[in-house]
Amino acid sequence: MYLKNLHLINFKNISLAQLDLVEGINCFVGHNGAGKTNLLDAIYYMSFCKSYFNPADSQNIKHEGDFFVVQASYEINHQEEHVYCGIKKGQKKQFKRNKKEYTKLSNHIGLLPLVMIAPQDESLITEGGEARRKYLDTVISQYDKSYLDYLINYNKLLAQRNSFLKSKTHLSDEVHSMLDVWDYQMMHLAYKIVKARQDFLNDLNPIFQEYYQYISSNKEIVSFNYKSHLKSDTFEEDLKESRQKDLILGYTSKGIHRDDVVFKIDDYAIKKVGSQGQRKTFLIALKLGQFRFLSDHKKVKPLLLLDDIFDKLDSERGDRLIELVGGDHFKQIFITDTQLNRIEPILKQLNKESRVFTVSEGEVAVHQQ
Repeated sequence: MYLKNLHLINFKNISLAQLDLVEGINCFVGHNGAGKTNLLDAIYYMSFCKSYFNPADSQNIKHEGDFFVVQASYEINHQEEHVYCGIKKGQKKQFKRNKKEYTKLSNHIGLLPLVMIAPQDESLITEGGEARRKYLDTVISQYDKSYLDYLINYNKLLAQRNSFLKSKTHLSDEVHSMLDVWDYQMMHLAYKIVKARQDFLNDLNPIFQEYYQYISSNKEIVSFNYKSHLKSDTFEEDLKESRQKDLILGYTSKGIHRDDVVFKIDDYAIKKVGSQGQRKTFLIALKLGQFRFLSDHKKVKPLLLLDDIFDKLDSERGDRLIELVGGDHFKQIFITDTQLNRIEPILKQLNKESRVFTVSEGEVAVHQQ
């Protein structure tokens, strides 16, 4: 699979851009704020029907504009696919594949597998469990349609349960009976969701370890561990015992929507002891492992988007990363950087077809080498 061309109108700070892309490495070079990352985000939009950085669709429209359009053409298994996204203020988002509009956006997820590595991924380490759950859900949904359905239905039930809790002032037999119904349905879905998450992490771990040790030259020991309420033998009893607390809080305090993944380095939380370089190496290894995992499961190589990837990596780790992405595991890669004189030597090392675009104040042009 590869992205052949990309057409943008009024997307973030880009008024108009038409990019013809190569199968190998496409680089966007320019100063901070020029619009490089916005190009990556447009590519991400085509795979996930939303922005990587800003979930509010209307806020991705260029200032003083009323709409944006992103269109892209792909080649997948020797067939051409055309994807269109159009958003106009105050109207429903339009998302089309080969001119046919989707009835459900979830039907599109997984068609165009993609892995993004960006500075914002630091939130996977520094923020709470929601960021890590979102990461798991985003990856698994790309290759397991049933998982996405389970997740959507679980979240609907959770929202109904929370709304019900807010409407009641005390626990009565009627309230217990209603909560029994929701809990039974949620538990049924929860077991399937947790199993999929645990299976994914079990499969990801050896690939993640391989990449981390290669990039770091075996300097640290890293690990991750999935923590779930559902793993407790007493979870069903715990859920019932927490009902009084839930009634006071107005939301469900226990369940898989509170699960987490613990990231460690040398048996300590990487959030507390990891250096910037170690954290970035951890995240890169995690995402490259995700790439290999998706590639194996989808039988197609995902797009790889690398936003400002070489910042905060020492030269040794940077060289190791270059060696990795230059290998046969990776096909089409998109890279942003602020320095042309840093990216040009990297392209020579990678030995892949490449094209460099310069980006300045939302204007995009092919760099004449």
